[in-house]
Amino acid sequence: MVWYAGYGSNLCAERFRCYIAGGIPPGLTRPSRGARDTRLPREDRALDIDHRLYFAGFARPWGGAPCFIDTVESPGTPTHACAYLITWEQFEDVVAQENGRPTAPIDLDRGDLTEKGSTRLGPGRYENLLCFGRHDDGFPVVTITSARTMSEARLGAPSPAYLTVLIAGLRQSHSMSDDAIVAYLAAAPGCSEQLVVSAFAAASDSGA
Repeated sequence: MVWYAGYGSNLCAERFRCYIAGGIPPGLTRPSRGARDTRLPREDRALDIDHRLYFAGFARPWGGAPCFIDTVESPGTPTHACAYLITWEQFEDVVAQENGRPTAPIDLDRGDLTEKGSTRLGPGRYENLLCFGRHDDGFPVVTITSARTMSEARLGAPSPAYLTVLIAGLRQSHSMSDDAIVAYLAAAPGCSEQLVVSAFAAASDSGA
């Protein structure tokens, strides 16, 4: 078992379930294929990660820049995440879907997972594994991000559709107020207060 820490659209439990059970995620039109094991996460819980959030590149399905966390620690600017307790096999499927490729084994020693550190898994956008040590229950806490540091990234602006899913996830996982969400996302490089306020307005207009 492993705690997978989702900090972008996977903050939203409905979106993350599509990586496990399959289906069309909120804000998108194409279905996710789901995992080989479709059992939903055993638990989920809010978590803060001492790595900074930023937006970079361009994701065609979302129409804007997706978010990443820096590989360099930044305790003063933590990222809010939602950790899901899933099997290692399910984690392999999540990584594959995030990178638009077939599932392949990720062979790492358990000791590598329980030590803090960064491991390059492949050439994909989200194929750098970050490990944060063990949770209180003894299971490792991991996430995926870009192999580039934030200083090397080409920053970009997220779309309203993408921000709307992040907003829903922050409300669900961290019970954040709208003002707190605006301040948090606007502080992430690549984003801005205007973009977040626009996303709130778009969601309100659509009845979301």
